[in-house]
Amino acid sequence: MNQRTIDEGKTMSLVAYLTLLGTLIAFIMNQDKKNPFTYFHLRQALGLGLLYIMIASVVSSFDSMMVSMSFWIFFSVLYLYGIFGAITGKTNIIPLLGKIFQNVFKTIGQ
Repeated sequence: MNQRTIDEGKTMSLVAYLTLLGTLIAFIMNQDKKNPFTYFHLRQALGLGLLYIMIASVVSSFDSMMVSMSFWIFFSVLYLYGIFGAITGKTNIIPLLGKIFQNVFKTIGQ
């Protein structure tokens, strides 16, 4: 990926991390450009968003502040890592889960 591709995709990559609605908006807006940098971050953001919803449904059944705070801190760190990568123009895979997201959503961007 060259620097021009990264610069063109930074905005949509950042939008992708702003809830699942942002991911959908970034996906639709990237259909014409087909920017690989944006697709990378779309796959990461979609994976985080869906995993967040799945785990949140389980965590919400617990009545424990410690479990809830651990969940929030874990996902906050992962989201911030992804957002920082989008802003700085890097394709850093999210720790623990990024490779899985890239494989599961590999059809996005092809």
